[in-house]
Amino acid sequence: MDKNYDEMTSALWTYLDGLYEGDTEKLSSVFHPVCHLVSNTGGEFLDWSREKWFEIVDGRASPASQGLARADRIISIDMSDETTAIAKLNCAVPPRYFTDYLTLLKLDGRWQIVAKSFRFETRE
Repeated sequence: MDKNYDEMTSALWTYLDGLYEGDTEKLSSVFHPVCHLVSNTGGEFLDWSREKWFEIVDGRASPASQGLARADRIISIDMSDETTAIAKLNCAVPPRYFTDYLTLLKLDGRWQIVAKSFRFETRE
């Protein structure tokens, strides 16, 4: 599974780079078109399509454009086989700091994020 692990790690860093840069083209290369992003932060249930999330990303200043330091890390990856995995990550779009749980499937020969569950806290 080493090759799969390396490919998945590359997909996760593409996600983190796209988030930091505010680059929805990079994000679309790793997020499956029908994926959903869900959260219950602060008691408000959110269920966004990829397109809804891309509108949000496109409408805000990226951390990179503001010269902010990165706060990204892959905490864990759990592969159940060569086509199915989950990953836990930390990332930031200050003042929001996120914990993401990503479900990944290897489809059409590449790792794609098919679901994202997240929480965040706001820091001053």
